Amino acid sequence: MAEPLLRAENVVKHYRVRSGRTRATVRAVHDVSFELARGETLALVGESGCGKSTLARTLVCLEQPTSGRVLLDDLDLAGMPERRRRRTRKRIQMVFQDPFASLNPRMSVGDLVGEAYEVHGLPDGVESARAAVAELLARVGLDPALAGHHPRQLSGGQRQRVAIARALAPHPAVLICDEPTSALDVSVQAQIIALLRRLQAELGIAYVFISHDLAVVRQIADRVAVMYLGRIVESGTAQDVFESPAHPYTRALLASIPTLTPGTPTRLDGEAPSPVNPPEGCHFRPRCPHARPECGTALPDLAAVAPGHSAACLFPQIRRSHIPSEGQP
Repeated sequence: MAEPLLRAENVVKHYRVRSGRTRATVRAVHDVSFELARGETLALVGESGCGKSTLARTLVCLEQPTSGRVLLDDLDLAGMPERRRRRTRKRIQMVFQDPFASLNPRMSVGDLVGEAYEVHGLPDGVESARAAVAELLARVGLDPALAGHHPRQLSGGQRQRVAIARALAPHPAVLICDEPTSALDVSVQAQIIALLRRLQAELGIAYVFISHDLAVVRQIADRVAVMYLGRIVESGTAQDVFESPAHPYTRALLASIPTLTPGTPTRLDGEAPSPVNPPEGCHFRPRCPHARPECGTALPDLAAVAPGHSAACLFPQIRRSHIPSEGQP
């Protein structure tokens, strides 16, 4: 892979909670590491509650990690002073799931996008800022005349385009897209995915794309990291993860994608355990159809199952090409 632009190194985010007189620890994100290259899309996938959104907020320092580091261009975002972090953080921006909730309803579209320029000091002058806002709106497929409108006057797809324009204003190198299409109709989802792909081709932006919709992920991701109970349990290229999944959780997620082809896919039964009290050994063990006694003795780490493809499973299952034995054609 090319020189990493963004790196997460053993990121942990725990929360202390109280239940009656008892204090407990919610292990929302635990020991997550990955790298993101310039112009690449890494998808983080998993069920609701697996820690994807908490990790996203930690990457942009909306949440401080309990331990570990988030490095952008080898600069430790969480470890630097706040004033310096604000200057550096303009290179990593976030697009949230619900554009209606993330846009101030009292502000016009022009003010919402222009506010990013005010915060980060780009560009100089009112007229220059207006021209820059108009250019950004056009770039994301909106009529610049909408600058005078308010979010309530826009459709869901238009609001999400405004959110993307606002994130692009400080010229970021990385966009963290937290479920950016899940609140939209299917036809609008396709339009937003096409927009993100075009912007990436034009601007060279890298994406961390967070989603539970694997059909959407397959359209946009270069690499995929599968999260379960706060940990990455499988990672690899999109082709490897979709065509040769090694972890039983990944296979169950893929089997849940709606299809018109009849078959007997692996089902994902039961609920995910509580992050306050995860099971001993492999956290997926209570739901795994292939669990063995050994799975209850140790929490497996990510290990290579093929070049560039890793899984946190003691007994990974992966389809491999047939290699003829000696003497066979």
